[in-house]
Amino acid sequence: MNIPPATSQAQGPAILVRGLEKSYQQLRVLRGVDFEVARGSIFALLGSNGAGKTTVVRILSTLLKTDAGTARVNDFDVAAQAADVRRSISLTGQFAAVDEILSGRENLVLVARLRRLKDPGAIADDLLRRFSLTEAGARRVATYSGGMRRRLDIAMSLIGNPPVIFLDEPTAGLDPQARIEVWQSLRELAEGGTTVLLTTQYLDEAEQLADRIAILHQGRIIVNGTLAELKRLLPPAKVEYIEKQPSLEDVFLAVVGRTGQA
Repeated sequence: MNIPPATSQAQGPAILVRGLEKSYQQLRVLRGVDFEVARGSIFALLGSNGAGKTTVVRILSTLLKTDAGTARVNDFDVAAQAADVRRSISLTGQFAAVDEILSGRENLVLVARLRRLKDPGAIADDLLRRFSLTEAGARRVATYSGGMRRRLDIAMSLIGNPPVIFLDEPTAGLDPQARIEVWQSLRELAEGGTTVLLTTQYLDEAEQLADRIAILHQGRIIVNGTLAELKRLLPPAKVEYIEKQPSLEDVFLAVVGRTGQA
């Protein structure tokens, strides 16, 4: 899949978040979240259910207003320049938003027409090729596997070539083979210049995909770094006189447990 670079209007971080806070009545969901995402990288926001991952994505995609703090996406302020932010992004939720009655190609053509793009048929054919769906393009989506539906969903999100995409739990409910298919698609997106922010509770997903990983726990980012940096937080364990390097799971359990006890 050869993906052309996404267009961008700015040179700074693709996403810049400072001091985000959000409460629902008495429940404080975000308690001062800070992070930034480099352009053309994959950033994983890792956390348990209820940690606030989806709330962060909804704020960054202008679907939800923050109580405090600032956020910029593609150098646009999410509060003051919401329309510009929306033109710069695409958002894919936890469930594939595809029409099962239509074929894969018809789904893509429909979205391209809704976005008033020229030659929607050519756009659809290009995306089918890029996501290895050409042979299935004429089939109804109801006949697709879970991985094929998710790849089609991501392809639909790329119509218009947004420089930043948000993926909320992109492989939730998929079988192992389907997850690998989606992972490969995401790697190639980043290689083509698209910035990807994904939320996940799957440790292996973050480990396999992300250039940087932030762990969100009880409304705060408690660690943020590359996989190698996170692993250095824990000393190697000795198993039968052989050093065993810590896994991301070891790091996650250590830092979440340590924070929970504070």
